[in-house]
Amino acid sequence: MKKFTTLTSIPAPLPMINIDTDMIIPKQFLRTIERTGLGKGLFYELRHNEDGTKKDGFVLDNDPYTYSKILVAGENFGCGSSREHAPWALLDFGITCIIAASYSDIFYNNCFKNGILPIILPQETVDQIINEANQKFEITIDLAEQKIQLSDQRVFSFDVDPFRKTCLLNGLDDIGLTLKHQKDISDFETNDKGKRPWQYR
Repeated sequence: MKKFTTLTSIPAPLPMINIDTDMIIPKQFLRTIERTGLGKGLFYELRHNEDGTKKDGFVLDNDPYTYSKILVAGENFGCGSSREHAPWALLDFGITCIIAASYSDIFYNNCFKNGILPIILPQETVDQIINEANQKFEITIDLAEQKIQLSDQRVFSFDVDPFRKTCLLNGLDDIGLTLKHQKDISDFETNDKGKRPWQYR
């Protein structure tokens, strides 16, 4: 998992409420367990007509938002089923931070496990950031300082769980956290094999 320290980008505004995981990545793209290639299915039904042709006007298909690494969304983002493909698709598209007033708990947790920073802010602050996005101004996110800086030097603070913050700053997912204790695990297994050899046959 890549480290998340600071991020500067023009945010992409998507001020829709109750965007569920099926809207983020529809069911027809769930036939893979690979984390790559899912970006093409991100918001597929919002971006495409029934015949597969591109719709006009969707924010992530218009420059400069095609390069946005920050998505600013409406409340209750990521609701619906608990598909981990949703953060995979966002990450594969290039989005590594989401800003919204609220999230589904499962989606929120899955973001941290996949290297995405989901920031919770009051709706009035989210609206100010959407205004920056509409004007195509860059914002900067500093995870260590837990600050968001706008183009006019306004700064907003955000809260984040200390453990999750440490994991993002150091690029540690569940496997990475386990591997930090590799020596202890190996020592335990060596000792346990002597006590219970039948468990290792």
